[in-house]
Amino acid sequence: MKLPNGDRAELGNKLERYSLNLQHPKGKDKAIMFRNRLGITLENKEILEAALLESAVREEAIIYRTDQYGTHYDVKFSMTTAIGTSLVLGCWIVRTGEDFPRLTNAYPVNH
Repeated sequence: MKLPNGDRAELGNKLERYSLNLQHPKGKDKAIMFRNRLGITLENKEILEAALLESAVREEAIIYRTDQYGTHYDVKFSMTTAIGTSLVLGCWIVRTGEDFPRLTNAYPVNH
């Protein structure tokens, strides 16, 4: 299945606030993995933003769970930069009462 209305996916500020933030108590681990595996930091985050938005349209999504907030989806895709290649997991939610996905998390995963 595809992510519903993936062409309207919104990234919000999750990457800046969490996934690429070396100062965040929990997010810093993801930021270190992005830097080490793909060379992605806050300074070049547009590389990751573009890949996440493209994956929201092109890649297969699986429903992770449905709860009172909405339906949560996982989209896994391979990403290659000059530094290396890694699978990346993009986590999305289509909130109850909305019809487009919002990014909730993103991080490199093992193959």
